[in-house]
Amino acid sequence: MAAVRQWSGPTDDEPACSIERSLQILGERWALLVLREIFAERHRFAEIQASLGIASNLLSARLKLLVEAGVLRTETYREPGSRPRQSYHLTEAGSELRIVLAALQQWGDRHRPRPSGPSAVRRTRSTGQPVHVGYVDDDGREVQAADVAVHTRSATGV
Repeated sequence: MAAVRQWSGPTDDEPACSIERSLQILGERWALLVLREIFAERHRFAEIQASLGIASNLLSARLKLLVEAGVLRTETYREPGSRPRQSYHLTEAGSELRIVLAALQQWGDRHRPRPSGPSAVRRTRSTGQPVHVGYVDDDGREVQAADVAVHTRSATGV
């Protein structure tokens, strides 16, 4: 298994903002679209490339970054008569990005709607009821966005 590149740590030149640190990995459109494909059970390079229509050098670079950042991990597979190849799978950190992609989709459906409607709808497995992304408190209750205050910390932690 490849070593995971340490993207976060106490360095003077590291952004203090966690959003900015996240964007160092995820801030390019192809990174998020690659993740969308992996969430859709496309794990092989050729499958991802065909679905996205992305140049192989760009896809290679995005996959390498996501693996180095610990978002994806590789597994070796071999088709009969072919050389060994890598497939790409979510790590725990990668799996946690499902909610991020769902929030982006929800925002796009609301603020950049297609005339034909959403390309996908999220529903519960148990009841089939539609679900949405939102804030939830520690007791599992939904909190309206207008009731959420963001408290920033200074560089000294105060």
